[in-house]
Amino acid sequence: MYSKAFSDLFSINMGVKSGERILVFSDTIRPEETPSAADADRRARLLQTAADAAAYAGKIYGNTTFISFPATTASGAEPPEALWRAALGDRAFDKLVEAGILTRLLSKEATPQEVERAREIVVMEKEVVADVVIALANNSTSHTRFRSLVNAAGGRFASLPHFDPAMFLTSMQVDWQALVERTAKLAGEINGAVEIEVTTPNGSRMRIGKQGRIAEGDDGLLTAPGSFGNLPAGEVYLAPLEGTCEGIMVLEYAPTRKLASPLELVVKNGIVAEIRGDEPYRHKLEQKFTESAKNRNIAELGIGTNDKASRPDNILEAEKILGTIHIALGDNSGFGGTVSTPFHEDFVFYEPTLTAIMADGTEKTLLRQGRLTI
Repeated sequence: MYSKAFSDLFSINMGVKSGERILVFSDTIRPEETPSAADADRRARLLQTAADAAAYAGKIYGNTTFISFPATTASGAEPPEALWRAALGDRAFDKLVEAGILTRLLSKEATPQEVERAREIVVMEKEVVADVVIALANNSTSHTRFRSLVNAAGGRFASLPHFDPAMFLTSMQVDWQALVERTAKLAGEINGAVEIEVTTPNGSRMRIGKQGRIAEGDDGLLTAPGSFGNLPAGEVYLAPLEGTCEGIMVLEYAPTRKLASPLELVVKNGIVAEIRGDEPYRHKLEQKFTESAKNRNIAELGIGTNDKASRPDNILEAEKILGTIHIALGDNSGFGGTVSTPFHEDFVFYEPTLTAIMADGTEKTLLRQGRLTI
């Protein structure tokens, strides 16, 4: 069913070459999880599709490994040791263990010096690190040390958290070259600003500082050594300067469902200071905030650029919808920020007006009620 989609994934998005080592991985529902029937079905299809993609790659390219494991506790949490060994190779893995770094990486407690030592070890053994990694796990590994080390060794990494296989036939069918151009142009405009102001019809209003932070584009062409991005692709993203965000975020969707009623997150000095509303999803957020104050951090601002994306009920595709924005909480250490925590959750906002504020105080509207103006 997805043979052409698999062909495009490996040849167009990843640019696989003869002899390269490919790793595909997915995850299974943990016994203590209680997903809805619809989400359990999606995750079962995701697991099977990941296995099918690996089988396709093995048949066409050879040298392909498939691994599945019980899902991590949250997006942004480090994956299990078995995946580290499969991706980095025995030599690099064993050296991380011998150096006493691996357990601290897994718990996200490693110091900057330990992270740098881990990078040195992995780069030294880069010949055995996977060339191409396809992350078809439900929970995201985008914001992990695992992913950043694969990239440091030159591995190309595609992250597809919460993926629904049907997306192969919709948002993955975008005109990739047009997406590249649109995304690059918007990133350039964002990088001319020192602050971003966002308002939405549902009452969200945020001021987001970006002094010294660089916006990057995720355009789905992951063919250069060390490339990383989401698939489906299509966003401009940045880590706001910590402590600078102020305002109110009105949430209407959790990552995989529409909320029964909106939640308001009050943001002060770059963190969520208060939650208003009684929707059950509030309890999950409060639990995460109790686990670590770092999980309150405003971690990311993203702007969707994919004109084939349309699903509001799946965060992976929703955050790519052309003319939307998304704001994330938690970890931003993998893309220019300073907050490291095993949690990263995105929330999408519709019909936003986004204004770039320049160093001299001039303003430029880049989105007006969900429409690009550049």
